[in-house]
Amino acid sequence: MLLLGIMKILHFHCLVIALLLSFSLPLAAQKFLPKTIQFKGDPEYTNAELLAAIGLKPGISITGDQIKESAKLLTDSGAFSEMTFKFDGVDLVYTLAPSQTVYPIHLDNLPLTAGPELDNKLHQRFPLYHGKVPPQGALLNQVRGALEEMLAAEGIKATIAAAPMGKPGTTLVAAINFSIIAPKVQVGEIQLQGVSPSLRAPVQALAASIMKTPYDSDRSVADLVHAFEAFYIELGYANVQVHAALSGAPVVTADSIQVPFSVAINQGKYYEVGAVYMPSGEKITEEAMNVAAGITPDNATEKLTIKGGVTLQNAMQFADGQYKSKGYMETVLTPRAQFDEAHGIVNYKLEVQTGPVYKMGKLTIEDVADDVRAKMLANWKMPEGAVFNEREVFNFYYKQRNVPLALIFATTACKYKLAQNADTRTVDVTLRLEKRP
Repeated sequence: MLLLGIMKILHFHCLVIALLLSFSLPLAAQKFLPKTIQFKGDPEYTNAELLAAIGLKPGISITGDQIKESAKLLTDSGAFSEMTFKFDGVDLVYTLAPSQTVYPIHLDNLPLTAGPELDNKLHQRFPLYHGKVPPQGALLNQVRGALEEMLAAEGIKATIAAAPMGKPGTTLVAAINFSIIAPKVQVGEIQLQGVSPSLRAPVQALAASIMKTPYDSDRSVADLVHAFEAFYIELGYANVQVHAALSGAPVVTADSIQVPFSVAINQGKYYEVGAVYMPSGEKITEEAMNVAAGITPDNATEKLTIKGGVTLQNAMQFADGQYKSKGYMETVLTPRAQFDEAHGIVNYKLEVQTGPVYKMGKLTIEDVADDVRAKMLANWKMPEGAVFNEREVFNFYYKQRNVPLALIFATTACKYKLAQNADTRTVDVTLRLEKRP
């Protein structure tokens, strides 16, 4: 009779219970038999997925405590911004509001392949996982733990951290980044294919210099391709083709995880570099590069003058400096090859993506006496808010016209550090003087 009376009250008053049922302790153990268990408000999930997430089944008696726990599972998951439910004596109905702060997962340095297969494995374990996770909550922790377990199954014992990852140039969150914080993850052995005998030694040296650098699931393959392409192009193999790929299982050492790669190279034909042109069409000359480097006919020496003609590498460094001197700190230059097969010559036209203009931010001068700091501040020529020009930092040290300062700089190691802030489009500069060895 007590149960019947309670069900009538619930039926007539449609009592809404949020998060925790307001039952008395004796009532928490009472059993209820919902005819249906329904979910409303979030079409992202099916009834079957949500039932699996809360561990309830229609047509089976449940207690007040079980209803409380099911509600807590949904709330704690982080997948919903609001959740209420009611039991009217017949149907148990959950009303859900989807969270607006769930994001795709990003595998920073995990030697796992992101994509539909991994998403399906995670979904099978966690019905609320649909390729996205909240920045905190049970679902985030479940996915993080599952990734650790997947690595452990491959013999890799690792500690994974999860944190929001920003969208470049904004303060918005783009994804939740999962990264191995211990042990360190590195590029492992690089198997080389297609290297000619005459270049085997320098190419192997290049591979050795890349091994044990940090591994990145997004960039490592592309970085390997770029490094070997740049090496061959600089030697004159302008039509080289490089393919890089993961090669086998990671190797676990006492203090690291080594991710092996294979690199296949088709070096192609040798070409002499003819000319390199700025995006404006202006030809880059050896004289212009010397002037940009501060080397003029009046002070040029055998040691300082750029020698060997215009190569693609030094021409791109020159062009990059030209754009950065105008505040374009995110400049991306892409060389487009134009082949003269009849003469075995390759010319390059540079394409540019400048990005936004950066301004001078905060100036900090470290580890100097107060009087020296005052002199440095008085002679600094790039005020806050001016278009940033890294060349001015170099000139401040090495073309200083204040004689006392120039003498100080001549007897110290002059250092500087730049900190770009994508949100404010500013560059903070830290100057430092160190004793020469």
